[in-house]
Amino acid sequence: MSVLSIIACEMLEDELVYVLSKDQNAVRLILVENRQCFRFVRKLKSGNCQARIFPPERISFFIKQMNRPASMKIPNFLLKFPFFGKIHENMKEKNRETITVVVNILKLGLHADCDLLKSEIYRNMKEMVEFSDGILIFYGNCGRPLRELEAEFKDFNCPLYFLEDEKGNIVDDCISIALGGNDNYAEVMQSGNGTGMIYLTPMWASSWKEMRMEPGDTSDFNVSFLKRHYRKVVKISNEISMGSEFDKNVLNYARTFDMSIIEMKGSMEIAMKSYMNARNGICKKDPIQKSS
Repeated sequence: MSVLSIIACEMLEDELVYVLSKDQNAVRLILVENRQCFRFVRKLKSGNCQARIFPPERISFFIKQMNRPASMKIPNFLLKFPFFGKIHENMKEKNRETITVVVNILKLGLHADCDLLKSEIYRNMKEMVEFSDGILIFYGNCGRPLRELEAEFKDFNCPLYFLEDEKGNIVDDCISIALGGNDNYAEVMQSGNGTGMIYLTPMWASSWKEMRMEPGDTSDFNVSFLKRHYRKVVKISNEISMGSEFDKNVLNYARTFDMSIIEMKGSMEIAMKSYMNARNGICKKDPIQKSS
């Protein structure tokens, strides 16, 4: 059974819930236990996805137990009977068709320090490579060149996948993901004709007060700075932005900073295609045999 690990930004948890809930194939979902995972679990349940939560140090053992050959789970002397033989074959077939997805959500506050964020992503990659056949980095660039991770990780024999636009470029940030790619993002910014615009996804709209409390550069959430330089809030609407809570959060933000609201249609295409590319990539190759 193949294992796809996903290291994800907490800001992109809605997109990740969406792609996991839309996966029509068999998935065993495991979450790395941390403070960020519990809200994610609630959102998964609302999308009819079930997950098991394990401390990071227990995940490798659990996956090895799941990947034990079916013949080890049914005593050999029973396999000569047709009934148990059929169960055995069904178990093997199910294992071939099912993948395990391990999700590790990293906290929002890491954005305050790009070097710290990169080192945390890399540290978690090294911990997860033991049981992974591929790792999807569910992040935009956010000011740091993620492609460098491929060179630094090349000796681990575990392919990396990224959130990429149709040109194969890693998207700039979570807003680029929501708008459908770097080119679309650039077009939207140019359409403002120099007017300062703030872009809100559901997670940004619900989390900006929390982000405001994080240490580091707070200019993005400074009232006087925003009122001086920005005039509009761009409300990005897509498949995950339905509901009154998003409307209320955007309105609250706009009133706080004296901005007008414009609505723009977004897309889940990049998140969906990038996830399926990683999923299909690990399924096309033979699973890497992990050491015991």
